[in-house]
Amino acid sequence: MKQLLRVVVTISLLRNGLAYADEVLPTGLGEAVDRDVERVRAATERFKDVDTALAAGYVATDYCVQHPAHGVMGLHFKNMALRDATPDLERPEILLYQRLPDGTLRLNGVEYVVPLSAWMHDEPPLLLGQKMRREENQAIWYLHAWIWEWNPSGIFADWNPRAKC
Repeated sequence: MKQLLRVVVTISLLRNGLAYADEVLPTGLGEAVDRDVERVRAATERFKDVDTALAAGYVATDYCVQHPAHGVMGLHFKNMALRDATPDLERPEILLYQRLPDGTLRLNGVEYVVPLSAWMHDEPPLLLGQKMRREENQAIWYLHAWIWEWNPSGIFADWNPRAKC
């Protein structure tokens, strides 16, 4: 009965666009990934307040990255001082925000970035149990993690069809 109630509540939240952080965990990818997601959430909770992100060195952007067929990445708030050869679970290089209808910004996820030139190993960097992806045009390894907004394409997908610009 409890499981059925959770399914009904989840369907209702999704229909109304209200699913937020509660739908992310468990990820279905195992306890280790869930623990890491919880660590990232604890480290980024304070950045739900955009002013706190700005004070911490993240630089705001006003361009929302979107793809007509795949969805949205969102507004990328970047902290270039964090870009180095060491991916740090609790210090993401990019915070991903969505502008809500009332104009406020909501933290949806994070993106980790390692410059290709800084990574001196044969294997890609690993974070959250995932191999980071290589992006030649930007000369980076990267990984998105939708830790605050449920993504039907998957927690580590590049695009979220539910997010909006």
